[in-house]
Amino acid sequence: MKKSYYLFNPGRLSRKDNTLKFVPIDKDGNEGQVKYLPIEGIKNLYCFGALDANSAMYNFLGKSQISVHFFDYYEHYTGSFMPKDYLLSGKVLIEQTKNYTRPKLRMGIAQKFIEGAAANMLRNLKYYQGRGRDLSLHITQIENYSNEMKEAKTVSELMGWEGNIRQVYYKAFDKIIPNFEMGNRTKRPPSNEVNALISFGNMMCYTLCLDQIYHTQLNPTISFLHEPGYRRYSLALDLAEIFKPILVDRLIFSLLNKNILSEKDFDKKLNYCLLNESGRKKVLRDWEDRLNQTIKHRKLNKDVSYKHLVKLEVYKLIKHIMKIEEYQPFKAWW
Repeated sequence: MKKSYYLFNPGRLSRKDNTLKFVPIDKDGNEGQVKYLPIEGIKNLYCFGALDANSAMYNFLGKSQISVHFFDYYEHYTGSFMPKDYLLSGKVLIEQTKNYTRPKLRMGIAQKFIEGAAANMLRNLKYYQGRGRDLSLHITQIENYSNEMKEAKTVSELMGWEGNIRQVYYKAFDKIIPNFEMGNRTKRPPSNEVNALISFGNMMCYTLCLDQIYHTQLNPTISFLHEPGYRRYSLALDLAEIFKPILVDRLIFSLLNKNILSEKDFDKKLNYCLLNESGRKKVLRDWEDRLNQTIKHRKLNKDVSYKHLVKLEVYKLIKHIMKIEEYQPFKAWW
């Protein structure tokens, strides 16, 4: 079974027969223990340190359909190496473009994304409401915003309602995680532990969605909720809205409430807070475990992993675009 590999240390990556050879290099230029990664066991690579590689290695990765995601020192996602599309479909591309260029069709899809995101946020809040947290005001506000959002006429208005919903949702975090204070949502840079975890988790969710889109006929640059940009895969941002409450936020609640993470897993400076290497390893270990967990899918009547739920969402979107079946966003029921 293929899996993701995370490269935390700076180093040199090269091809060695049918394996990848990674040589860690410390800040003084000394080489560490060589690690060999069999190519047939790699799904994708995540690079958190400087990577020295040549075009021959990337050709090898491209032929093996392995993507590489890059992050800078501040844990910001900076970009991806994506292999050449191998599931091309001109018909799907044409229909996807039509659904973007026609305002009514685009609004229909964009509204579904926010509908799914809001429903999954509410599911989280209601879970903790049932466990003694007083979140009734937050729940009521989000329900009201979700109803008012249905009257939006433009995607910009939708984004405004989405912002209102998420602002109320984040205000509930201080009650869900009593030992850590979130305060206002801050991104660049994160101001405290909770903001650092949200930023890091959201980036992982984005790259997960991007990987799943790559293995379908959809074009990741043509989106419906977020405005397509010249240098980003904005459809992955759309899909991530649905899954961030389920995958990222629930992971954060678990890590902090169970004391798996503590203050020693973060680097705090005057104006920012970031996960250190031990913190990243703990988060990514639980992230991988969560993605591989399975649930009983109500419609398919079989066990599917959280990771596969994302791909199923992409397939549902394709069916909608191709006028096979109306798209309904995934809403958690547990």
